[in-house]
Amino acid sequence: MIVATGKSILNGIAIGKIKIYKAPVYEINTGLIEDVDAEVARFNAAVAKAIDQQGVLYEKAKKDAGEESAAIFEAHQLMLEDDDLQDSAREIIIEQKRSAEYATKTAFDNYAQMFAEMDDPYMKARSADLLDVETDVLDFLMGNDTSSMQGTEPSILVAEDLAPSETVKLDKSLLLGMITREGSSNSHTAILARSMNLPSLIQCKEIDDSWDGKMAILDGYNSCVYIEPTDDLMKTLSAKHAEDVKKLALLQELKGKPSVTLDGTSVHVYANIGGPSDLGSVNENDAEGVGLFRSEFVYLNSKEEPTEEQQFTAYKRVVETLAPKLVIIRTCDIGADKTIDYMHLDKEENPALGFRAIRICLTRKDFFKKQLRALLRASAFGNMGIMFPMIISKWELMEAKALLEECKAELIKEGHKIGKYQLGIMIETPASVLVADDLAEEVDFFSLGTNDLTQYTCAIDRQNAKLERFSDTHHPAVLKAIQMTIEAGHRHNTWVGICGELGADPTLTETFLRMGIDELSVNAKSVLPLRKIIRSVDLSK
Repeated sequence: MIVATGKSILNGIAIGKIKIYKAPVYEINTGLIEDVDAEVARFNAAVAKAIDQQGVLYEKAKKDAGEESAAIFEAHQLMLEDDDLQDSAREIIIEQKRSAEYATKTAFDNYAQMFAEMDDPYMKARSADLLDVETDVLDFLMGNDTSSMQGTEPSILVAEDLAPSETVKLDKSLLLGMITREGSSNSHTAILARSMNLPSLIQCKEIDDSWDGKMAILDGYNSCVYIEPTDDLMKTLSAKHAEDVKKLALLQELKGKPSVTLDGTSVHVYANIGGPSDLGSVNENDAEGVGLFRSEFVYLNSKEEPTEEQQFTAYKRVVETLAPKLVIIRTCDIGADKTIDYMHLDKEENPALGFRAIRICLTRKDFFKKQLRALLRASAFGNMGIMFPMIISKWELMEAKALLEECKAELIKEGHKIGKYQLGIMIETPASVLVADDLAEEVDFFSLGTNDLTQYTCAIDRQNAKLERFSDTHHPAVLKAIQMTIEAGHRHNTWVGICGELGADPTLTETFLRMGIDELSVNAKSVLPLRKIIRSVDLSK
């Protein structure tokens, strides 16, 4: 038996044969070509097919992993549509008389290198995305068929690394788990694997081609893989796997039951969503509402600024479909790691601390009012909460509230019906924690964005893979900030929830309950496991 270790990105067990995936080797013709026009036509056709494929991958990822995870393929599509990138490749074909394959690899590699050398971690990460779409174009040019990468029977897929597009192309019915030599826990591929509920291991340096076809057990709980396990180990871990399957089935029995502790304390368990297409997972997992609708995906999924009517349609659909459940919609949180070309935002040395979220909205008030009007109109169709992100001062909150009232007066004058709504803010900086008493006087609820709260409290760039070792989501300072926020909110009858990744951490659920948290909003697939924990806790002890 061989035991290899790595880093688990999802607890779980997968049992089956290993399938080694080898990325295609591209043998590029470096010679001169005669028919330049024909090569340009081949390049154009391959790019067009690759762009169409991103749309197909987007729909598949949306179905398998949710709209937020699928957004990467919208970004890939925009990269392929970039005129400068396409012109660079065509120029190589025309001026250097090189093949479409040579021009694609050269132009895309050059652009990827340019991104890799940038200081901004977000832009640096786009280098891998460019190389991903490069392979798509090359596959169409060279007629490569990637459909056979998994073989014909369910297996544990092993690879050097997997790009997002490769991950989404996988047939889930043939995929038991994934192991890669490279990768990071914050990569798009890791996020997709978690969303698809696949036991996965990354940074497994002992991977060897001799594993191909051998029986193995991927043990996500202990961050290792056993190649040709002993009979005793197979028996033990098969029982553990069967227990996991049974637990999953038992979770379904929690549907329709309240999220109440043994001593009678009620806690709301809501879902985080990226758009209307995630509604199915909200109902499928019996979420009690939506604690975070990331409205920025309405902007990210559009090639130009969405109109008031387009936004109204998206918000109305979610609110109306889930009524009477509460749907909290966060206003536009663009900036930092979420950039949009049509916003024409300046490049910043430190975007995480820069022009983002409410700072953009209060500076571009016509832009902000378009969204506020759409939200207020949609409020007439269900139970809505409106939430402002990145508030650090009371004057920001008051200015945002004034704009909301201004839009409300305009709409009423125009004859629009406005429904009742709750108003809240994100608490995601040490500044907002320290002035939480002042802020609580002006809102109905707080929602703790623990991803950014951890980043800003610990001075750790969450986009920087090199800092994983130093990042501690359970840092005492972060937990103390959460406790302080809950206490401040409750002093002013303001309810407090958590909508960051920490809310789904089962090791902290009881801690948050004892702090007095009112609501947890998590990935839809975490709703029932959280409900199970909540129903097992006795806060009177």
